[in-house]
Amino acid sequence: MTDRQVPADFPREPDPGGVTGVQPKLLVREVDGRYLSALTDEELWVRYDACEDLAAQLSEYALRKIATSGLTRDVALNRAEKGMRLKVDAGEWDFSQLEVAWVIKRTRQLLLPEGDE
Repeated sequence: MTDRQVPADFPREPDPGGVTGVQPKLLVREVDGRYLSALTDEELWVRYDACEDLAAQLSEYALRKIATSGLTRDVALNRAEKGMRLKVDAGEWDFSQLEVAWVIKRTRQLLLPEGDE
């Protein structure tokens, strides 16, 4: 089995929800008889794994664009980020804004040679 450690910089808070009404409300869900407002360890791992996988795919995409189109690393990364944000904003991909920022940061790390961060 793989090491299921989620990096400390990965976002852990789910997007806050909203409930209409006059009185303040706390959004929770029931999981195994307990009320939770945060992600379970398993849910957090699944979200992290999806984000890490997407970052790897975006870095490969950017490297292909750099090699075939002569784009700079920054231009290729900006195009990948724009495409990702369009998919998320259109509701095609289910990532929070904090996760989008993390994926782009991680993609940048994967593109940079060691020590150039």
